[in-house]
Amino acid sequence: MTDAPDDLFFSQTGLDRGRVEGLVQDALHGADDGELFLEYRQSEALAFDDGRLKTASFDTTQGFGLRSVAGESTGYAHSSELSEEAIKRAGAAVQAVKKGHTGTLADGPKRTNIHLYGDQNPLAAQSFEEKVKLLSDIDAYARSRDERVRQVSASLVGEWQAVEILRPDGHVVRDVRPLVRLNVSIVAGVGDRQETGSQGTGGRTGYDVYIDPEKWQGQVDEALRQALINLDSVPAPAGEMDVVLGPGWPGILLHEAIGHGLEGDFNRKKTSAFSGLLGSRVAAPGVTVVDDGTIANRRGSLTVDDEGTPTSRTVLIEDGILKGYMQDRLNSRLMGMAATGNGRRESYAHQPMPRMTNTYMLAGDANPADILRSVKKGLYAVSFGGGQVDITSGKFVFTCTEAYMIENGVIGAPVKGATLIGNGPDVLTRVSMIGSDLKLDPGIGVCGKAGQGVPVGVGQPTLRIDGLTIGGTARAA
Repeated sequence: MTDAPDDLFFSQTGLDRGRVEGLVQDALHGADDGELFLEYRQSEALAFDDGRLKTASFDTTQGFGLRSVAGESTGYAHSSELSEEAIKRAGAAVQAVKKGHTGTLADGPKRTNIHLYGDQNPLAAQSFEEKVKLLSDIDAYARSRDERVRQVSASLVGEWQAVEILRPDGHVVRDVRPLVRLNVSIVAGVGDRQETGSQGTGGRTGYDVYIDPEKWQGQVDEALRQALINLDSVPAPAGEMDVVLGPGWPGILLHEAIGHGLEGDFNRKKTSAFSGLLGSRVAAPGVTVVDDGTIANRRGSLTVDDEGTPTSRTVLIEDGILKGYMQDRLNSRLMGMAATGNGRRESYAHQPMPRMTNTYMLAGDANPADILRSVKKGLYAVSFGGGQVDITSGKFVFTCTEAYMIENGVIGAPVKGATLIGNGPDVLTRVSMIGSDLKLDPGIGVCGKAGQGVPVGVGQPTLRIDGLTIGGTARAA
C-alpha cells in the first residue's frame, strides 16, 4: 500500500473534499479549537514459538474523529464509516459542547517541510515467507548457541499509518508513518531452574533493517546473555542502598516516575507533583531532561503530532531547574504556553492528550567506570520490566530484569527479584553522578495513559542515585 492520504480518504471513499471541509467548518463554528482527524492503518503481527509459527494476523482499519473544543470542554465523536452522513452526525454531536459558548478559533499549527522518516509501507516490502523465515532463523540460531536454551519466542510487528488533519480554517496536515518492532525472548534452564532473557528493537523504518543477520543475531545474543546471567542470580537484598542505573533502557524509570508528571494536563489540573514549580529547582545540579520528537526514524518520533503540530525538542529540566511542560493545543492554550507537538492519540477513536515522544536525560561528564567504583555497596540496575507510578505523589515501584550487586566498586553477583521503590521528584535530587555515555533505548517502548497506548522512546546515561529503597527477598547485611 503506497497510496497518498488524499487517495485513501477521498478518491477511494467517494468523499468530496470541498463538502467535507464545509461540514467541518459548520460543526466547529464558534468553537475555540478542533479538527477532523482521518486515519488509515494497516498492521500485522507474526509470532514464532516453540519451533513453529503460532500466530499471524493482518488488520486494516480506517475512520475519523471529529473534535470541538469550547473552553475546557471537549466534544468528540468518531466512526469507522468514512461518509458525509457519518461526518454530519458527528458534527451534530460535538456541537453540544459549545452550547451557549462563542469562541474565536485558535490559530492553526505552524507548517513544516521536515520529514523524519520515509513513507514506505513495511508490510508490503517483504513477502510473508520472508518474514516467517526470519523468525524461523532466529529460533534455529538461538538453539544452536547454547544447549541450555529450552524455549525461544520471536515476534515481528509492523504497521503503516496514514493520517490527514483538517481544521475549520482550511489548514490541512498530512503524515505517513511506518513502524516496526522485532522481539526475542529466550528461556534457558539447568535442572529444575529456568530463567528468561529478552531483547527487542524497532523504529520508523522497514523490515529490511532486521532481515540482515548482523542485526537480528545481536538481539538473540543479548537475550541469551541475559537469560544465562539470570540463571546464576541470587535473591536480591532488601533495604536502602546506593543504586547505579545503566544507560539506555533504564530511562524507562525516568519516563514513568518523572515524565508523566511533566505533561501539561496534569499540571494545568494541579494533580502533578511538579505543579506550580516552573523556575524552581526540582533536581540535582547537572540533571537536564528533554523530550525530543524530532530524532529521525526513532520509535517515539513524529513529523507532526496528532493535532498537526510539528514535534520539537522540549527542555523540561535544565541543570536541575524546571523549565517547561509537554503540551498539546488545549492545555497550552489554557495555560498560556506554546504547544510543543506532544498532542497524541492512539487512533481516530481517541481524543488527543499531552504525551511523551522520546524522553531522556542528557549526558554528564563522569566516566561510567568511575561511577561504579564510587559505590562501596549498592545495586547496579541494567534493565527493567514493569512498574507502577502515582502521578500525584510521584511514588513508583519498578522491577529489575537484570541487576547486580556492587561490592567495593566492583560488579558482583547478579540478583533476582530486585525492585526499586521511591518518589520521582525525590529521586531527581538524589542523582550524584551523571555518566558521559548517553544511550537511547533500542526502540521497544509503549506508553499507556488513560487507556491509550502510543509508541515512545527513552534514554539516559549511567547514573548514580544515593539512598534508594530496594525491595528483595534477602535482607541486606
